[in-house]
Amino acid sequence: MRSTRKGTAILLRFLVKRDRVRIPVFVLALVLITCMTAMALSNLYSTSESRQIMAETMVNPAMTAMLGKGYGLNNYTIGAMMAHQMLLFTAIAMAIMNILLVARHTRADEEEGRIELIRSLPTGRLANLYATLTLAGLTNLFIGILTGLGLFSLGIESINLEGSLLYGTALGVTGFFFATITAIFAQLSENARGTIGFSFTVLGVSYLLRAIGDIGNEAMSMASPLGWILSSEVLVTNKWWPIIITFIVSLLIMITACVLYSRRDLGAGLLPTRPGKRTASASLLSPFGLSLRLQRTGLISWAIGMFLLGASYGSVLGDLDSFFVENDMFQQLLNPENGHSYSLTEQFLTMIMSILAMISTIPALMSVNKLIVEEKKGRIDHLLSKKLSRNRLLGSAFLLSVITSFIMVSLTAIGLWTAGNMSMENGMDLWNVYSAALVYLPAVWLVIGLGILVIGIFPRASIVGWIYLMYSFIVVYLGNLLEFPKWLSGISPYGHIPELLIEEMRYLPVSILFLLAILFVITGFIGYNKRDIQA
Repeated sequence: MRSTRKGTAILLRFLVKRDRVRIPVFVLALVLITCMTAMALSNLYSTSESRQIMAETMVNPAMTAMLGKGYGLNNYTIGAMMAHQMLLFTAIAMAIMNILLVARHTRADEEEGRIELIRSLPTGRLANLYATLTLAGLTNLFIGILTGLGLFSLGIESINLEGSLLYGTALGVTGFFFATITAIFAQLSENARGTIGFSFTVLGVSYLLRAIGDIGNEAMSMASPLGWILSSEVLVTNKWWPIIITFIVSLLIMITACVLYSRRDLGAGLLPTRPGKRTASASLLSPFGLSLRLQRTGLISWAIGMFLLGASYGSVLGDLDSFFVENDMFQQLLNPENGHSYSLTEQFLTMIMSILAMISTIPALMSVNKLIVEEKKGRIDHLLSKKLSRNRLLGSAFLLSVITSFIMVSLTAIGLWTAGNMSMENGMDLWNVYSAALVYLPAVWLVIGLGILVIGIFPRASIVGWIYLMYSFIVVYLGNLLEFPKWLSGISPYGHIPELLIEEMRYLPVSILFLLAILFVITGFIGYNKRDIQA
């Protein structure tokens, strides 16, 4: 054991230095958003009456599927509201961060040849995996402590020290669980793409199992690690045993990952790979076909996931509608706009459309940034040494991302309509739902255009697109809750899209977004033709 972990401390310091910007930025963002949300809830719902009205909105199946099963609803304190509305989403953010961190420092470094170089030095066979999991564990511990102390320091009556620490611990344990899951897939898969894909699949399945289980089948919810975390009833009953069990399971998974790593060859995966064809197909003779082939598995996974995500929300619309009809309080809360009364179901759908559109942007932006990834690995030089222009190469990546965005948005709308039409008595009009989703495409294309602009002018700043998308999610989804100024949501393209289910079409903002997207793309193409290609 001593020989296998030799050099772990040195490698840990090296990994900390590599992530000296990424980790602090994520930590500060997560802790600040958590504390700001708690303060905003305290200001918005200062009376018990207003909190109980909000508790009534949490009982319906749609909210349960999205946020988790409500608890403490009879006395809906700020603490109960905070944990119910924020814990699941912050836990998912922790899972994503840990998946990317572990995949980057294990399988991605192995693909790049860094691990082979490290193993040629006097280091243990498992030193890099130990260092990576230690870094993930320390990061999660640090986030848990800061989040817990930050919540307690707000001085909100229902957010006590034990509940605050349990909230932070739940986040840290969730992150560490998915770090160990990623470590497992890093041994099974032979590349970083497969590692990340499998890990995100587990995260997606965990969310769906929890959503279905919380609505009507508790056994399915307890089959999900996210269901374990939510069963701790943070800031209400403060049950520690689900967190402890999750941590123990994480340790067992970590030990399994170490055993698997010690038994496989460097550069290989334990899952057998299918041999390729002896000759390339005709589609691989074009840059578009090559890009599509490289991303085929990921795009198919995203397509299935987006359809299921839309269907999961559509499946509860029937129960949601009947719940509103039977509840007098909700009849009084219907919001009249422009002389019309729109049901809360329709208003809920408008919020879901914006969220689904932003999620649909992720695979499209990943498709664009694939070109930067290939450039950093030195593979673009080989392509451009042939009879291939830069415009055609970048144009192929742009075209694939546009097609991807259209398919993803369409699948979410079709999934939402299909499940909603089956669950609702009166059904929904397909074109109304589909057009309400398609109207977000100019906003998606603007983000894609920003990605093209970055590739052409600032290739080292490819993270800009992700930061802008994350910013859009925060200001559009949490803007009202956190009482952000209106101009902040105006910076996001998604804040200018008309909500067709409850308002008329506005062509001017949509046209401006489309023109800005074209401007970004043209500028990106010009810059790409002038700059150096760097490995």
